[in-house]
Amino acid sequence: MKQLGTVAAGRRIGHGLLWQEARDGWLFAAPFVLGFLIWWAFPMAYSIVLVFQDWDLLTPARFVGLANLERLRLDPKVLVSLWNTAYLTFVGVPLQLLLALALALALNVKLRGIAGYRTVFYLPSITPAVASAVVWLQILHPEFGILNNFLEQFGISRVNWLFDTRAAKPALIFMSLWGVGGAMVIFLAGLQGIPEELYEAAVLDGAGWWSKFIRVTMPLLSPFLFFQMIMGVINGFQANFTTTYIMTGGGPQDATLVTVLYIYRNGFEYFKMGYAASLAWMLFWIIMFFTLIQFLFANRWVYYEVGQ
Repeated sequence: MKQLGTVAAGRRIGHGLLWQEARDGWLFAAPFVLGFLIWWAFPMAYSIVLVFQDWDLLTPARFVGLANLERLRLDPKVLVSLWNTAYLTFVGVPLQLLLALALALALNVKLRGIAGYRTVFYLPSITPAVASAVVWLQILHPEFGILNNFLEQFGISRVNWLFDTRAAKPALIFMSLWGVGGAMVIFLAGLQGIPEELYEAAVLDGAGWWSKFIRVTMPLLSPFLFFQMIMGVINGFQANFTTTYIMTGGGPQDATLVTVLYIYRNGFEYFKMGYAASLAWMLFWIIMFFTLIQFLFANRWVYYEVGQ
């Protein structure tokens, strides 16, 4: 009987410890859980309700059924904004990744003071977006901008970078290359994780620089490239608001009207929150589609080293 009492007491103590651990775990997780529910889950759920309503933020919402979705289908600016967003994403992201990879390869050397060079290239990526936009407004100014003054030294006439429908999107892509330092650091981490023995074995097999890059570097770097592609496409569809809002306002002639800026205009300038919610969910499913496509094809080119 005494032994049974000891076992029962031990079980009670064990259950008490488990309850205390669960309580402490939920206590420490509470800020994140509450933040997620309040700032993410609830707004997303309510935005689904708004898709079927007309609400101007001032008067009570009015149920309109599928009217917002019908307007989405007929609105010509939706296609314009999607084209501009796709252009900036699918042209800009590959250029950003190529430049980031080139910088990482160039800085993946053991030289005195190399950390300083890495810092210099990384710093622009953590510069606030508003500050970067203001700086680039001066650089791309058609009359006294630094870029046009530089081009004139080679006999190239001035370009109205942000005021020409043909030059506005390339100008924004050129500006986006300013912030490739974050991707460069990730590629650099991947390069430094590649065992040197693999390069030595490739040299013994007669491989040159290009062969080592194609057959050793890129396969082992492919998970990092895959991650950068996923994040680049997501950010490309989402993160052009600040630069376009400050630098061009969507102009000239809607040449830089991206989807996130059009969502903002409908919600907070035209006070069409229901239609803005419809645009936001459309953008969400487009991003999900391209992300899923990348995951479906990842197993054909992404190499994951399996530990022995």
